[in-house]
Amino acid sequence: MTGSARPGALLMTYGSPDSLEREDVGAYLARVRGGREPDDELVDEFTRRYRVIGGSPLIEISRRQAAALSDVLGWPVEVGMRFSEPSIERGLGLLRAAGVSHVAAIILSPQYSPLLMRGYARAIEEARTVLGAAAPSVEVAGAWHLEPAFIGALAVRVRRALEAVPPDERDRAPVLMTAHSLPRRVAEQEPGYLEQLRITAELVGEASGLTADRWAFCWQSAGHEPGEWMTPDFADLMPGIAASGGRHVVVAPVQFLADHLEILYDVEIGAREQAERVGLEFRRIESLNDDPGLVEALASVARRAAPRTAAAPAG
Repeated sequence: MTGSARPGALLMTYGSPDSLEREDVGAYLARVRGGREPDDELVDEFTRRYRVIGGSPLIEISRRQAAALSDVLGWPVEVGMRFSEPSIERGLGLLRAAGVSHVAAIILSPQYSPLLMRGYARAIEEARTVLGAAAPSVEVAGAWHLEPAFIGALAVRVRRALEAVPPDERDRAPVLMTAHSLPRRVAEQEPGYLEQLRITAELVGEASGLTADRWAFCWQSAGHEPGEWMTPDFADLMPGIAASGGRHVVVAPVQFLADHLEILYDVEIGAREQAERVGLEFRRIESLNDDPGLVEALASVARRAAPRTAAAPAG
């Protein structure tokens, strides 16, 4: 990067409702669903879930991640939510106000799907249009699931969870590595994305010292849309673990980076209930949140993306 060019970074993720009020939850769900209004039953259920966990901490955690990344890089770093405030437009505007000319934009999902994540690129282009000629150039980083620091940080979490299992059961406790479920019709269009998830699970298993028979990849958080969703879900696997004599299970999300609804409700409450229903002792790994290993991985991704955006035309 040369001259007066100043790099910055934007961390992007979904967002969360503005409050625990039913109206705000409904408005958020409508944005996630592309403007389609959710029915009353769905709004009521998600309002209940958000209230059970006391509201999503995702935005605050994302801000902590941005602050930690800024400390490592020495660059301005902002956050941008796709479906809530602070928006991607706001994040880019703050970076522009800080004098940033080139932005490395990172989606807070290590695996990348052009189909599933094209909305982020669209939101960036819309924001740059609003900001006008002074808008910074932006490079959206692609997949970064192979980052050693990311894999290592997850492996530390897995080993730590297994250390909490009684010693006489520790070497046989299975680990279920999960990702957000997809409609099968969507998954069939994204074989590369599914391969990234599989490779992530394999690398985490190896780094955790697990043999292939000690872990399994499965899905979680299937949506409320009609049609077939990807299987197996973690609920599908737990009865078999118990039937084979297992007494413990560890759930390790390998796609989600921070505590939010899909962790604090779907895993901490839903998966725990599924495990205990069949007599299994349940544990989940701690989310990475602002773990230094995750921040190191994000810094590596940002440094790679920044020179690419500096080389691109400003318009």
